[in-house]
Amino acid sequence: MKRLILVTSPPASGKTYVSKQLAKKLMHVVYLDKDTLIVLSKQIFAVAGQEYNRSSDFFEKNIRNYEYDAIVALALEALDYDDIVLINAPFTREVRDEKYMTDLNAKLALKNTKLTVIWVQTDVEVCRQRMISRNSDRDKWKLEHWDEYISGINFEIPHELNDPTCKDDLLIFENSSQLEFEESLDRIINIIEE
Repeated sequence: MKRLILVTSPPASGKTYVSKQLAKKLMHVVYLDKDTLIVLSKQIFAVAGQEYNRSSDFFEKNIRNYEYDAIVALALEALDYDDIVLINAPFTREVRDEKYMTDLNAKLALKNTKLTVIWVQTDVEVCRQRMISRNSDRDKWKLEHWDEYISGINFEIPHELNDPTCKDDLLIFENSSQLEFEESLDRIINIIEE
């Protein structure tokens, strides 16, 4: 059976590093990163004469959901050519939206594909420090308005995705330290390759 892996979590939890390390260890995997679409999003901001702010109402209305639609469409297409597709993207709202997840699972069923959500669990202060360290323009507004930004972010594990009869539908990747990372990487690779 094929598999779509969503590596999800709030920004700066370490999704990209975790995703790339998982992809390197897995066999027959296509790696997709939603951040690759940022170049297109920046152009939309520029053409519309809007400040580049990925937390703005303009982004919410005109860009956000289309980025997700595009990356999922690419993943569904890639599943025609390889066994595993791994998407690195926050999906923070989507994984808590029952209709979205039901619809995604229905699309995957048509391709005989199983969904695995890997939630990267990271301490909030570690996330802030990582954001400062990566020094990216996408984080400028978030860091300058940290309290406002963080109040709208849900760091809770989306337990509603966990079916107790299934061992690999929701996997938690602890990532607040190097030791947690190493233990989680080994554990999750073993589960997926079982």
